[in-house]
Amino acid sequence: MSGEKTYMSLLKSHRLRVTALLLLLPLLSYSQAEKKYIRQGNREYGKDKFRESEILYRKAADKNNGSADAVFNIGNALYKQNKHEDAARQFSGSFEMNDDKKKKSAGLYNLGNSLLMANKIPESIEAYKGSLKLDPDNMEAKYNLAYAQDLLNQQQQQQNQDQNRDQENKDNKDQQQDQKGEQDQQQQDKQKQEQEQQQQNGAAREQEISREDAERILNSLANDEKEVQEKVKLAKARQQKVKTLRNW
Repeated sequence: MSGEKTYMSLLKSHRLRVTALLLLLPLLSYSQAEKKYIRQGNREYGKDKFRESEILYRKAADKNNGSADAVFNIGNALYKQNKHEDAARQFSGSFEMNDDKKKKSAGLYNLGNSLLMANKIPESIEAYKGSLKLDPDNMEAKYNLAYAQDLLNQQQQQQNQDQNRDQENKDNKDQQQDQKGEQDQQQQDKQKQEQEQQQQNGAAREQEISREDAERILNSLANDEKEVQEKVKLAKARQQKVKTLRNW
């Protein structure tokens, strides 16, 4: 987002040098109706009434489908209305329709301006280069080409910075996840150890209880045996007393 803001602020501070060359050319080669609409369009364009001039230029183009100049002028009127992508299509069309090298160069130059304003910087650079091939003396094309190349370099640097920042954020996130994973594993190991210790303690307690039960059982058996022996002794003692009584 910051790269886009930088691009727009730079672009606003830079006035692109848009040529209006064809608006001032003699109209001798035009048909009467075409000439009329182009002349009227030029007047409106000169008054900064770009929408009105666009309509008149389109009427001129309707009168002559092969009028590359009318198409070029439509592009200029659209450009002034900030309809840069629409303007680019018109300038591209005028380039294809023209045979004159100067006019073809002007079409590519204004195409470059429109593409640049539409934030299509690499495409604008190619358009400026094409314009200069046809007209190497076009200083405005040289100026705007250098400006577009500088913008592209800045945009690429910003993209690299954004990518590096994203990578750093990703690395930090991965590191945090790894640390959390280690902490979770340590917690799980601790819980497992506690569970094992509890199981061992439980087994020991069970063993102690079993030992106590065995001792109680043994003690109970010993007490029972003692009682039996005492009963036997008592019975023998009674028998002896009885015998004594009989002898007596």
